[in-house]
Amino acid sequence: MKKITLILILLAINISTSQTILSVGDIAINGFNSRNPDQFSFILLTSIDAGTSINFTDNGWDNTTNDFRYTGTGAFGEGVITWTSTSYLPCGTQVVIDVDPVNASIANAVETDSNFGLNNSGDQILAFQGNTTTPNFLYAINFGSTTGWTNTTITTNTSAVPPGLADGVSAINFGDFDNGSHDCTTETNQALLFADVSNSANWSFTNGSGSHSNLGTCSYSCEPCSNTITWDGANWNNGVGPDSTLNAIINGDYTTSVDGSFTTCSLTVNAGYILNVSDGTYVDVNNDVQVDGTIIVQTTANFKQNDDAATFTVSPTGLARVNKTTPFKDKWYYYTYWSSPVDGETIESVFPDVDGDRRFWFEAANFVDEHSVGTTNGIPDDIDDDGNDWQIAYGANTMIPGMGYAVTEPRSHSALGAQGYYTFEGAFNTGDKTVTISTNAANIAPAQNWNFIGNPYPSAIDFDAFYAANNTVIDGAAYLWSQATPPDAANAGNQNLNFSKNDYAIYAVGSGSITTSPGGSGTTPNQYIPSGQGFFVAGLGAGGTATFTNAMRMADVSSNTQFFKTTSTKEETSTANRLWLNLTSDNGVFNQILIAYVDGATNGMDGLTYDAPRLSISSLPAVLYSSIENESTKFAIQGKHSSSLTTNEVIKLGFSSNINQPTIYTISLANFEGEFLGNNMVILKDNLLNKTHNLSDTDYSFTSETGVFNNRFEIVFNATVLNTETFNTNTNKLSIINLENNYVKFSVSSNETIKSVKILDLVGREIYNFSGNSSSEIFQLNNLKNKIYIAKVELENGQVLNKKAIKN
Repeated sequence: MKKITLILILLAINISTSQTILSVGDIAINGFNSRNPDQFSFILLTSIDAGTSINFTDNGWDNTTNDFRYTGTGAFGEGVITWTSTSYLPCGTQVVIDVDPVNASIANAVETDSNFGLNNSGDQILAFQGNTTTPNFLYAINFGSTTGWTNTTITTNTSAVPPGLADGVSAINFGDFDNGSHDCTTETNQALLFADVSNSANWSFTNGSGSHSNLGTCSYSCEPCSNTITWDGANWNNGVGPDSTLNAIINGDYTTSVDGSFTTCSLTVNAGYILNVSDGTYVDVNNDVQVDGTIIVQTTANFKQNDDAATFTVSPTGLARVNKTTPFKDKWYYYTYWSSPVDGETIESVFPDVDGDRRFWFEAANFVDEHSVGTTNGIPDDIDDDGNDWQIAYGANTMIPGMGYAVTEPRSHSALGAQGYYTFEGAFNTGDKTVTISTNAANIAPAQNWNFIGNPYPSAIDFDAFYAANNTVIDGAAYLWSQATPPDAANAGNQNLNFSKNDYAIYAVGSGSITTSPGGSGTTPNQYIPSGQGFFVAGLGAGGTATFTNAMRMADVSSNTQFFKTTSTKEETSTANRLWLNLTSDNGVFNQILIAYVDGATNGMDGLTYDAPRLSISSLPAVLYSSIENESTKFAIQGKHSSSLTTNEVIKLGFSSNINQPTIYTISLANFEGEFLGNNMVILKDNLLNKTHNLSDTDYSFTSETGVFNNRFEIVFNATVLNTETFNTNTNKLSIINLENNYVKFSVSSNETIKSVKILDLVGREIYNFSGNSSSEIFQLNNLKNKIYIAKVELENGQVLNKKAIKN
């Protein structure tokens, strides 16, 4: 704003059409001087072709008019400088532009709208392609203004954040300075450069005449890795090993269980040497991988690449392999759900000994569920009506990244049971991988649109992140096959013998997870889907495309272990309250349900993210389920609003049985978490028999006729509903008096003798067990976490007295 010229002619400035079209993040302004002589500088964060033009203006933007604040050639001293490349320029090129006269250190710059000038009282520089009528903004800086980006103060040295840019990310306010420049703290890696230059903490600023910043002094490069280190079979040549800025070369055998997991900028394995990524370890690579030797990733190891544009190259001398071991399987015809972590692998190469008619993929577009199998009753049962959903995966078929496959063991599988061992060879999958999600309008609610997909990477993925990125096309639950029972004619399906859909372990993003019986893997799944693992999800709406990305991948020691071990190694603290119940029987029934009181859920139907149905429930021998008012679906996982959990809460549970022989069923409290459930009894009401039972103390056993009993049971938390013989009996005969120093006195009448005193918390867990031999006993209770407890006092005559008490 050095010259004031007012010409009332609106002029659009056109740019050459032979150019590279740029986007936000492709350039960054890295310096300015507003004291004579005026200058500014920028860096290219992508390579550009000859003829590419970028405009720079000191004219502010007005978000109210959606236009520059001052229009017309040279309006109010605001102008445009257009810089145009004269040759191909690589990413990392730095250009300095002098304003008066206009000149560029590289290529050409001209003042296409006069009166561009940087005001030392405050100004802005906005970079864009296109013209002044329809600009495509790329980057912007603001300096010398105490208000920063503003749309309310209209002056020549203020501006709103231009459209398409983000305040603090691609539109940077530096505050009140005359001159400034990036301090060269980061000079490599395109993504790191953009973030570093866009952070004012990484700039040096000056004020006043004669205090110019030196522009163009940094040595920028978009190459991601600054230096290289080498492993010689015993040591790293830098003494400490790689990090995210160093290229790692493996020039000697390396085993991560011995030599350590590591993170590196890029990775090369030289010919003749092996990188063995052991179980429970990881290798994390930000960029490219070159395999001239051998990389082997074991079953529970993680191998991750981060940059979506990174490459994984296997030379003719190289080998890349992922080894996978299945859980223990009793029978050869038990299935595992697979997905390939490598590119170009075939069904026959991975499963050469498995019968050709025991390898399948799932055609989701063919899945139609309008009726129960063999009927036209209009009641869906999670079984394809015409039986053409499962398709043979032929040996020559290439395994598609992100697709699920169901495969048995070979017939040579040990009759005593064994694990299966398989290898996937080829370039590891990395970057975005997409799968088609199909839905079918013919399905009748509450039938789901099932799709069989899989983790496409040689590392675990975070299902929570996968769902968050694709929640418009899939619902928020993963169904993982965990073979627990043999096939049976009684199970619903299109074959003579069918597997039980009770053998799916379920993970719901919002509520949590349930396991299958100990006959399966015995694992309660967490949010991490291991490498090579196939799983089912439900499609939403009209379906579409779901995308796996490197950002969802894991590089740690535990996330890839859940499905192939008996327990999960990840522990998390949570403020949620969750309650798991098991139904078992004396003839092999097992199923589990989860009730979760979590933020985000309602007491109604919230989709599979919180409320996951039990599959094919009518065909199961016996099953326990929860219900939601006005919903016919029977749930294996039910999420409820966290505020619903009070002592007045009632959880309605249903039970169904197809077992004709006399059977003793048992409901047990499998697990719980959360403060409320830790401080209150879990009480089961049997509405048929009009009984109440404290599940926190013991399991509840019962018998049943065949049929469906939607309202047989309830879970409550109000101890007053317990039968009098179960709780608080003859409390007047027992006196409990608090003494000093946590001592408590327990007394009965003088003609009776206390045999024992058990101290229980409110969920029935035993904290103390004392012996007595008189009518009055004193014990010290130091370890009570809660003031309220239950005293269970047994007398010599066999009578038991229960009384709730409060410790001071």
